[in-house]
Amino acid sequence: MSARRSIADLSADLADRAESFCRQYFPEGCKQGNYWQVGDTSGAKGQSLAIRLEAEGGRKAGSWQDFATGQYGDLIDLLHERLGSVTLKETLREARSFLGEAPCPVVSRETQRAERPDVDSSKRIAQARKLFAVGKPVLGTLAATYLQGRGITRLGPALRYHPRVFLRQGEDDLDPPQKSPALLAKITDNRGQITGCARTYLDPSTGGLAVIESPKRILGQLHGHAIRFWSGSSRSDLIVGEGLENTLSVGTALPEFDLASCLTATHLGLFIPPPGIKRIWIARDNDEVGRNASMRLRNQLESLGMACGELVPRLGDFNDDLRAFGRDALRRSLLEAMKAQGLEIEDG
Repeated sequence: MSARRSIADLSADLADRAESFCRQYFPEGCKQGNYWQVGDTSGAKGQSLAIRLEAEGGRKAGSWQDFATGQYGDLIDLLHERLGSVTLKETLREARSFLGEAPCPVVSRETQRAERPDVDSSKRIAQARKLFAVGKPVLGTLAATYLQGRGITRLGPALRYHPRVFLRQGEDDLDPPQKSPALLAKITDNRGQITGCARTYLDPSTGGLAVIESPKRILGQLHGHAIRFWSGSSRSDLIVGEGLENTLSVGTALPEFDLASCLTATHLGLFIPPPGIKRIWIARDNDEVGRNASMRLRNQLESLGMACGELVPRLGDFNDDLRAFGRDALRRSLLEAMKAQGLEIEDG
């Protein structure tokens, strides 16, 4: 039997047990009709990733799509992402173990995640770089209208705008491809190399988010990386946040600080700090998911001997605080929290 045939057989067998597969590898998800919904390929809580449980209308069981990133595939692909395996061979061994063909312990995601991208990842990174390159500065565009409508004034070269970005509603969307205006944000590694592009699709009639499923999507590689906003001077402190708007809300109140947005709580917990940073302030959302992500990142930082502090909004997130209380009140609140945790700074 050829390797290709063997993989196809494994994929089909996993699809026959799709719900059991989901319950074992994605226990934070939940069943919604004929789909298992979860946050992303790491297994975080949420609904961006949908896995079909049974064949329906000619569509195969076990097929999946992450509507936030555009990733899709079969259960072999999904298991590979979930485990973070260095090789396909290890993923296939784990699949056989799940099916009862051979014992094989689950490989730790943290120990097996390789930073070198595979062929498909390299293609997505190249596409992300090309997309960001054709964007234009946000001032005077719909993207600026969107951000200013949320009280955000902290912008920067990490942001661009394009009036017609390709938009696919989903893997099974039979309608012709559409194009929509979008705010673009470049994701970079610690060397400054672009690894991805975050797209926030906008509604030209309202200046707000486009009314579609998952208007915020990621192209390329985010793991360990972030969208970065520098203050113009070299500092030893860095504020690391979850969503782009929430991070920029903190930056609007504290323009003198460098920022890094990890886009999701899962990736906040996976952030790799750049060299030269002495202290990181974790600006998390005020919920259990944010608290868990902050704890994971804090544990990682402390194991590296790096000081860190935590910033928590009064409401759900920092953009809620900015819009409810205003820039000056948010600034005072943040500085008070930072000073209480050891920051020595004079608020001009």
